[in-house]
Amino acid sequence: MPRPIWSGAISFGLVTIPIKVVNATESHDISFRQVHLEDMGRIRYRKICELDGKQLSDNEIIKGYEVAKDQLVAITDEDLADMPLPTAKAIDIVAFVPAESIDPVRLGDSFYLQADGQVAAKPYKLLRQALGRSAKVAVAKFALRGRERLGLLRVKEDVIVLHSMHWPDEIRSPALLAPPAVEIGDSEVDGALALMDAMGQDDVSHYTDRYREALEEVIAAKAEGKQPAPSAAEPEAGGQVVDLMAALNASVAQARESRGEGEHATVHEMPKPKKTAKKTAAKKTPAKKTPAKKTAAKETAAQKTAAKKTATARRKPRRAS
Repeated sequence: MPRPIWSGAISFGLVTIPIKVVNATESHDISFRQVHLEDMGRIRYRKICELDGKQLSDNEIIKGYEVAKDQLVAITDEDLADMPLPTAKAIDIVAFVPAESIDPVRLGDSFYLQADGQVAAKPYKLLRQALGRSAKVAVAKFALRGRERLGLLRVKEDVIVLHSMHWPDEIRSPALLAPPAVEIGDSEVDGALALMDAMGQDDVSHYTDRYREALEEVIAAKAEGKQPAPSAAEPEAGGQVVDLMAALNASVAQARESRGEGEHATVHEMPKPKKTAKKTAAKKTPAKKTPAKKTAAKETAAQKTAAKKTATARRKPRRAS
């Protein structure tokens, strides 16, 4: 069981819920030490004052803020402790908002909120069920690691989760990063949707950190005095694909193959590009002229027949009276 990093209470109107804050995630990163290549001796960092050259201990070091070049103002722990911070021991809920109204880019670290004792069980369950039924999330203010933060409370299974949030002025605008204007056809969008459907999954919990696993294998081999096994060569990246529809079709086929959809799988053909109005009009033009040609031919044949009958009648001799 992870150790709590903070304890206090959730302030929910006039309701107070004693809680403990526990990290919801843990790091599995592999950390390295810096060592001397020649003798593998550890490289250590020492805190040296740049004015007198002395090495300092932690209790000799305080915080300082640079208000101007080469002008520092000392900020002590007592200064910070005396600051008014109403959320020092409380997660103060200030609003309930629709979950979809929160931009995910604002979310930071995640924490589990654990009910602290039997007295907290009922109000904790009350807030948890209310959040679950309303499909809303709670926005709260709280203090952690010496600063006030904005947070979001939501429900995960039977536990309330607290996500730290960036303040609005901490989010950079993406306006300058948008790509230049380009034309995208409906068939290309349909192709992208078909690829999304082919790559669709209901669960992504089976993915693992392959890089960390390979790094652990390298470390284990080196610890045994062996050379790590060479990794499989990565497939060479292809050249730039000019035909976007061809790339989408190939991607759909690859995605279906990776999911085990073989020859007998039910597949749908990718949408073909729509024909332009000019090409359609060009094809229909000869069809409209065909009836006119047939009518003209019929009229000409009738005229020739009438002319033959007239000539025959003229050549016949008249009977004597």
